[in-house]
Amino acid sequence: MVSKLRSERIGDRIREEFSEMLIDEISDPRLNGIFITDVKVDRELSYADIYISSIDGFKKWQEIKVGLEHAQGFIRHELATRIELRIFPRLRFHWDPTPEKAASMEILFASLHKEEKQGKKNTKPGEEIEGNG
Repeated sequence: MVSKLRSERIGDRIREEFSEMLIDEISDPRLNGIFITDVKVDRELSYADIYISSIDGFKKWQEIKVGLEHAQGFIRHELATRIELRIFPRLRFHWDPTPEKAASMEILFASLHKEEKQGKKNTKPGEEIEGNG
């Protein structure tokens, strides 16, 4: 069993190396536009849970997952040669909805800000906006 700090460092290293592989070495069209948001390695080094997101959003997740499962042996082998560990963890892929949620929150905040600005434009000087007063 490794320390929590060591498992985090291994996870960071897997994320870095896998990201480079996606850019330079993996040419599967199903994996275009994906990025790794996080990697969690358990303390026994049995599994590395890799969290993926995509520019195209969740609608392509099934296609992306098939591509990742197809390339899993190659990915694991390449990572094991780059990261020296006695036993390399098995890879599990998960969808990370965080970037999509953040984008929808940004849109919501922008629309609220726009409504607030429009509300201020429609009031005359010295006139109060109803609702908070």
